[in-house]
This record gives sequence, structure tokens and C-alpha cells, in this order.
Amino acid sequence: MLSIGEFSNICKVSKKTLRYYAEIGLLFPSEINPENGYRYYSIDQLKTMLFIDRLKSYHFSLEEIKEILTSEEPCDEKIYAGLLDKRKELKRQMEEAQKNIEQLDEDLENLKQGKSIMSYLENIDVQLTEVSEMNLLSVREMVREEEFAEAYGKCFGRLFQKIADGKLTVAAPPMVLFHSAEYTPLGLDTEFAVPVREYVTGTRDFTPGLCLKTVVRGSYRKLPSVYAKQREWAEREGYVGSDALYEVYVTDPAQTADESGLITEVYYPIKKERTHE
Repeated sequence: MLSIGEFSNICKVSKKTLRYYAEIGLLFPSEINPENGYRYYSIDQLKTMLFIDRLKSYHFSLEEIKEILTSEEPCDEKIYAGLLDKRKELKRQMEEAQKNIEQLDEDLENLKQGKSIMSYLENIDVQLTEVSEMNLLSVREMVREEEFAEAYGKCFGRLFQKIADGKLTVAAPPMVLFHSAEYTPLGLDTEFAVPVREYVTGTRDFTPGLCLKTVVRGSYRKLPSVYAKQREWAEREGYVGSDALYEVYVTDPAQTADESGLITEVYYPIKKERTHE
């Protein structure tokens, strides 16, 4: 048997942490002396502690680890599924960190050249264009920010299945229209749409008319900057929004190997602001 101090020293885990693990039912002492309350751990529990630390290093929560340790399911199967999920998440975090490093390097270079950290906005091109009426096959939902990736796949999957079933003709790339004026706890009022030639149940006319258009090449992280630039242009030139801002996905992210190959068109329908005489 090992005292809590010995166990703590071997595993490099504080006694306070071990007491907390016992409180939440993650790792109980093998024995507690009823006279003085001293806690003792078995040699076998060293392996359990090392197992807990290993899963923690993969960003498993204590609750997730507890579920694995107490599960009646085959332990290896549960661990394997969990490790696959954590690998996917860690890979996503690594990719996100790499993008941040690249962006940081660009900002450092701009500052070295005496430019503002926000000088990248100057490279965003805003064009005034007239967009013709289109017939949209669409589905509209409230979508929370963290659910967008899932919602894109689900909603466009439904739309393209309907297109295939009805033998409809796609007239232009898929698009998303944002009808909400702001984020709410319920999410954004979002319309997923595909322009089609045929008029069937579920289609509607959409006439954007005069729009500001910006072509974005690369990561979707650039989109908020485009929105800001377009709003700035509109206010400066005396325009206001007339309909939902929308994005057109010229390239399919599922078919694009690298973010640098993504092409997205951002449209902001506008009209001339009325002036009060």
C-alpha cells in the first residue's frame, strides 16, 4: 500500500487533486484508516492514475474519463471512439492555430513596413453590380453560431436530394441568405438556397437588384471583414440595405482540398438612402 503522499509523489499529482478525484467519484483511495483518516492507495491504482493523466493530456474532461472508467461497455471500444473524436478536435485546433500564426505573421510584416495592423482592409474590393431575379429552392432555419457547419451539410443535403428526386436544373451555385439583424440566443435566421430553373413547391422568387459584391478567395475567416468593408462603403456613398445579405459558394468546400482554393461571393443588396429635405 502507498500513503497518499507517496502516491502523490510517484504520479506527480497533488494530494488536493487526489482528494478532489475521490469527491467526484473518479478515483477512491483503496483504504482509509478509520482512526486517523489517512488515505492509502494500492500499487494497482498507479496504473489507473497514469490512465487518467493520459486521457487528460488528450483533453478528455474528468466527467468523460469517469464515464469510461465506470462504463459497462467494453472499455477499449469506448476509449477508441473517444480517441478518434479527440484526434479530430486536436487536429482542428492545430489547423486553427496555424491559421492564426499565418495571420499574425502578416500583421507583423505590415507593422514592420510601417502599415496599420488593419491595413488588410484596403485590399478588399467592393463592386457595385446589378443582380437579376432568381428562383430559389430553399429551407429556412434558426441556426446558432456553433451549429453552422452541421446545418450547412444537413440543409444543403436536403435541398440537393430534392433536386435529384424532382430532376430539377441547378441554375447557379448554392447560397445562404442571412435574414437576422443580429445574433440572438436562438441563433441566426438563415435561409439555405439553391437557384433552380423550375418552379415547384418550395421555391420562391428572389430579386436582389442593386448589390455590393466582393469576391473572397481563401478562408471563410475573411468574411466578417468583408461585411464590415461593404457596410462602410454603403454608408460613405449614401446607401442602406434593402434585403438579406447573402453568400454564394462558387467552390464546394467538401470538394476543395485546401482553403486557399475556396471562392465565395458576398452580396449586400442596397438602395439609395432617402434624404430629408
